Amino acid sequence: MSKELGGIVKAWEATKRKSHAIAKKRFPTMSVVNIDEEEEADGAIEVIQTEKFFSSGDIYIGQWAENCPHGQGKYLWADGCMYVGDWHKGKTMGKGKFSWPSGATYEGVFNNGYMDGEGTYMGVSTETYKGTWVMNNKHGKGAATYDNGDVYEGEWRKGMQDGQGRYQWSNGNQYIGNWKNGKIKGNGTLIWANGNRYDGCWEDGFPRGNGTFRWADGSFYVGVWNKDPKDQTGTYYPLTSQLGNFDWDPQEVYLVDLNDCVLCTEEKIVIYPSQKMVFDWSGVEGESVHKSHHLRKGSKGSDNNRPKRLSLDGRLINGGIHSWGSDSEVLKAYAGSGSGREIDDDDLESRGTPNQIHQTKRQGETIYKGHKNYELMLNLQLGIRHSVGRPAPSPPLDLKPTAFDTKEKIWTKFPPEGSKHTPPHQSGEFKWKDYCPLVFRTLRKLFKVDPADYMLSICGNDALRELSSPGKSGSFFYLTNDDKYMIKTMKKSEVKVLKRMLPAYYSHVRAFEETLVTKFYGLHCVKLGPAQKKVRFVIMGNLFRTEYAIHRRFDLKGSSLGRTTDKSEDEIDSNTTLKDLDLNYIFRLQKDWFDDFCRQVDKDCDFLEQERIMDYSLLIGIHFQETSNCKSPTAEGQASTASTPTGTGDVADSEGAAPQVSTADTDPPEPPRVTTVKLGMSMPARAEQTSRSCETQLVGEPTGEFFEVILYFGIIDILQDYDISKKLEHAYKSIQYDPTSISAVDPRQYSRRFRDFIFKIFTEDT
Repeated sequence: MSKELGGIVKAWEATKRKSHAIAKKRFPTMSVVNIDEEEEADGAIEVIQTEKFFSSGDIYIGQWAENCPHGQGKYLWADGCMYVGDWHKGKTMGKGKFSWPSGATYEGVFNNGYMDGEGTYMGVSTETYKGTWVMNNKHGKGAATYDNGDVYEGEWRKGMQDGQGRYQWSNGNQYIGNWKNGKIKGNGTLIWANGNRYDGCWEDGFPRGNGTFRWADGSFYVGVWNKDPKDQTGTYYPLTSQLGNFDWDPQEVYLVDLNDCVLCTEEKIVIYPSQKMVFDWSGVEGESVHKSHHLRKGSKGSDNNRPKRLSLDGRLINGGIHSWGSDSEVLKAYAGSGSGREIDDDDLESRGTPNQIHQTKRQGETIYKGHKNYELMLNLQLGIRHSVGRPAPSPPLDLKPTAFDTKEKIWTKFPPEGSKHTPPHQSGEFKWKDYCPLVFRTLRKLFKVDPADYMLSICGNDALRELSSPGKSGSFFYLTNDDKYMIKTMKKSEVKVLKRMLPAYYSHVRAFEETLVTKFYGLHCVKLGPAQKKVRFVIMGNLFRTEYAIHRRFDLKGSSLGRTTDKSEDEIDSNTTLKDLDLNYIFRLQKDWFDDFCRQVDKDCDFLEQERIMDYSLLIGIHFQETSNCKSPTAEGQASTASTPTGTGDVADSEGAAPQVSTADTDPPEPPRVTTVKLGMSMPARAEQTSRSCETQLVGEPTGEFFEVILYFGIIDILQDYDISKKLEHAYKSIQYDPTSISAVDPRQYSRRFRDFIFKIFTEDT
């Protein structure tokens, strides 16, 4: 190391020594194990020992290969974060230790930048967790010790206590039993330090259902427990030797005893190590000192023996400028860590692969005054502000059947001059109706939608955007300025289907928090002008409002007739909605996610089949973290906004579907944020490319070429029942084509075919 650079590193470490004092007491200096020597597909990889000081203030010391860290290395960020351990092709991979400037540390296994495997996290003060991790989440078996002395040992799932576990409070109380989503739920036993105990059923941290409360002296109370005294019933069984009257209220358990059994709040990790791996090293300036170098086995000692690769702007990067590891901006020049090979210019020629991702403009036409639908937009915003803004108590989750009554004929009149209940406005007089307002208010509560944010998104100062091409369904689509919500005008038949299935839909989304079916937030109707023309519309979520650019999107039904895009290869871009016969990937999910996915698809399909729904699709958006010869849509801050189907549109023709918009790159870059990974949202996976032997083959054969991707997906178009028009379509097309290849089939057959197809293109990553 040069003296000047050595002095910089020592000075940097000295300034951070105090902030890392706690962590250093807990952890001895870590010895890093050598990574396994790997033979690349081309048989040669050059590794050098280097020290780099970057203009950002970051410092890297360690092994370096192919323009990125590879081997053992230490990276010091200017903000005080530090990683020491194993690297693989620019990502933390293997054993390592990550330290935050606050003094918190994680020591254990890393995988593709994520805390993934066995590891120990020590918080800012005394909080610790030792156990298994999956993609930055505590997942599996593990033990946590909290600042206040509480201890939890047991099973975890997606960062929360879930399964069997034991929680020991510092005051001596303890609970042993079932957990769900971080709360006590199911069967379990709580034992107080004074010897009293409760054995029975729990719900959200409180006794609910059958249970027994036992005193230390042996007497007990058996009953059905509920926080509402009206629903509490039971019988007291005293000891035979006990004298006197019994004066005890079971509600004391809720009001007094459980006050000493509050769960400790988990310490939040502000930024994960995987988020620190987002760099753009194009044109980086800094000092680089090579202490020594060696060639891996099979090297011939010359860069000329390696195939030249292109950077995102088309420049050669072997020995030149290189963009390394950016989740949101950079598509790498090799096909993922699983393939271990270089990719040349012709690797990604098949349809559906992002051979060239064109930059696109922000989608939709802003509705200004003078637009033909300007008054309709004002009417929608005024009506929604009136509906959502009305004072109302928080609705209970247990709704009465009357809440689903759609026969209500109450309309609210909005005169231009205003009224007692409505504000004055600039458009003509109109009438407004809410369908099942209590149900949709409760649905928004279930979906964790804040009423103020909801109203601000739709009814704020910003105008809506109208998306082009209503398609053969005749519906129009509007997008809120923040891209959170889609508004779709609906046919009367679609409204009837939604009203009919609303009780079952509510029960389903309440029972299955991770359901993949479309989320509906409101159903409304407006009467316009002297003719009182009715415009019905539904409000839905935008599936592709993401922090990542969506590079490819697919609308998948599991049928083959007409299920390919009509665009040529040159016309396909990130805005193109591709279909079943365009798909050339198999998506491999980690075991736990794959099990959850299969279970939820089965539940959702059972629900749709029961409601006689067919013609639905799985909409998939793909963000490629690594690929070749691609121009990232985010490279110059341009929007990746694409028309893709969602919600309730007719998707036999992709232009008739509700557009989903990717908004990852429409705004200026922001500091990295914590990305929540959940089923269907921000899910890391590996996409294996496939090859078809014939054009009508639905699922191609795996080729062994992998891409690291992030997936977004959901089940859309769930308002088409098997009515007379679909039955006639089935009968007519069955004469001309193979009946199994057409989309219009009986709901039971449709559900079976849909599942068979989806479970072929999604598999467990082994």
